[in-house]
Amino acid sequence: MRLRSPRARRTCCCTPLEDRKRVLARLIRKPRPGLVFNATFEEPGDVVFKHACALGCEGIVSKRRGSRYRSWHSRDWIKTKNPAAPAVKREAEEDRGGRRWR
Repeated sequence: MRLRSPRARRTCCCTPLEDRKRVLARLIRKPRPGLVFNATFEEPGDVVFKHACALGCEGIVSKRRGSRYRSWHSRDWIKTKNPAAPAVKREAEEDRGGRRWR
């Protein structure tokens, strides 16, 4: 989702995660094809990851409470991949074979 005005972008970047999620939930309260507002889990990350793997999910994204938005890598935003997921296996095979796109 892109914010059109510079003011909206600045506000988004300076606002804690919980506030950004509340705004986003209001913006997409009506169901739309291909757009899902993901649930927030308060359980420890290892517990959520274990359940995600059992469901066959590709992985999870963990975000630190109160974190600000960053357009670059940050320790406040961590992606953990399920090595048994088909998409992750395929990505690993492509990396080993040197066929990965960049």
